[in-house]
Amino acid sequence: MIYPAIDLMDGGCVRLFKGDFEQRTNYDGKPIDVAQGFSDAGSKWVHIVDLDGAKNETAAQTELIVSIAKAVDIKVQTGGGIRTTAQIKALLDGGVARVVIGSLAVTQPDTVKAWMNEFGAARFCLAFDVNIDDAGIPRPALKGWTESSDIDLYSLIKTYKDYGFGALLVTDIAKDGVLQGSNIDLYREILARFPNAPLITSGGVGTLDDVKALITLQPYGVIIGKALYDNKFTLKDAIACLPSV
Repeated sequence: MIYPAIDLMDGGCVRLFKGDFEQRTNYDGKPIDVAQGFSDAGSKWVHIVDLDGAKNETAAQTELIVSIAKAVDIKVQTGGGIRTTAQIKALLDGGVARVVIGSLAVTQPDTVKAWMNEFGAARFCLAFDVNIDDAGIPRPALKGWTESSDIDLYSLIKTYKDYGFGALLVTDIAKDGVLQGSNIDLYREILARFPNAPLITSGGVGTLDDVKALITLQPYGVIIGKALYDNKFTLKDAIACLPSV
């Protein structure tokens, strides 16, 4: 599955370079129109990130995201700054198909597991944005990618492996927004350790060859953002790379 991405700041579509809020590119087009374009191109899902929420640790774009979920015939997966049960309920009641939990899945796993029990684990995507340390170990980032946690990615995934969560999203921050290829080795290692994980890859896609390389791993999904906005290829071209069912 291809997941085109919409990153929101100040109500508009943006992309960051390596997760740096100071290296931001603004794009024309209303988010709801962008989502409609993705739907028209044949996408079944859209991945929406509330970057204001991720930066400030409080969801800021919920109303806009819900309006997209209601207006466009596409499944919405969204996260960024989600901290409360009320926020989750507002998104799910508003038509969002899957809520993305990032930092809290690292720092407050018991809370996240309680939400899974309350709303259904399949309604959640666990999102781990990672920095690769000097020893080559991926470590999840916190606070809008400004800090790294002490726990390694594989140990963290293991604590959730018995939960039937909807998706596992992993982003190599160093690859995000760079358009120079994804961290194939990282995703291959995750799938080797957790063969049944519903892994969604994110970061680095710049060409259709990058898309094809990821698809050979047979992940649950591939997120594509900046390459689409910079017209490196079309969403239809990316979807055409998927094996026919």
